[in-house]
Amino acid sequence: MRYEVNARRVNEFGSLAIAHGAEVALGTDLGGRSGAMNPVELLLASLAACMIKGAERVAPTLKFQFDGINLRLEAERQDAPPKLISIRYEIIVSTGESDQRLDLLHRNILKYGTISNTLAAAVPLSGSIRRA
Repeated sequence: MRYEVNARRVNEFGSLAIAHGAEVALGTDLGGRSGAMNPVELLLASLAACMIKGAERVAPTLKFQFDGINLRLEAERQDAPPKLISIRYEIIVSTGESDQRLDLLHRNILKYGTISNTLAAAVPLSGSIRRA
């Protein structure tokens, strides 16, 4: 599979990314911008989307029942050289499934996630799953 995103600077306050008709405001202003995510927040949002999509993908195969999923993610950045040194997440699932089945869902989300596997190869990625 191949993916493509086009991005452009709108003005000194921000930019715009476009893919197959969807638009995302980019916070590229040095002072920060409300209403747009900065690059690290976009990366975390991408990881969140990957994990939620992963749950949607494996749930039918596992016959895993859930009503909703929320994620909390945080990244720690060092200044010199600038890079992320850790990403932590918490997956919160609204489900009546057992703890063993919840753990099975967690393992499958991580195993089949394109973004989670890519990030885990570049930065320590740790987290947990729990019932809402």
